[in-house]
Amino acid sequence: MKCITLTVDAVIPYRGKIVLIRRKNEPFKDFYALPGGIVEYGETVEDALLREVKEEVNLSGKIYKLVGIYSNPARDPRGHFVSACYIVLPEGEPEAGSDAKECRLFDLDSLPELAFDHSEMIKDAEGDLRGILSKM
Repeated sequence: MKCITLTVDAVIPYRGKIVLIRRKNEPFKDFYALPGGIVEYGETVEDALLREVKEEVNLSGKIYKLVGIYSNPARDPRGHFVSACYIVLPEGEPEAGSDAKECRLFDLDSLPELAFDHSEMIKDAEGDLRGILSKM
């Protein structure tokens, strides 16, 4: 029997831009992506999200809003990965950690090609993001 893997992704507005990482590992090695990762057994989605944000970009923060659930079976070449994507309001200074080769800030209007379906996630969060970014 094949299983579905539950993951989380964070859209993080920061100083008028959004935080992206450059992936250190396959799949999509060297592509930019939202910080995120796999939910561990016994962990809530929310705890996993904040743990991954801390591990990948060294930020603390609070969850602002669920952007959506992304469940296309073809969204990850490793198998069927379902992601819960949230907007996270950060605290601290971003810097690359664990699975991140680097951490960079990008304008919403000049994003690089992104891994997985992360462009769709950002597009779905865009209305909220523009409101948040206009106040930063």
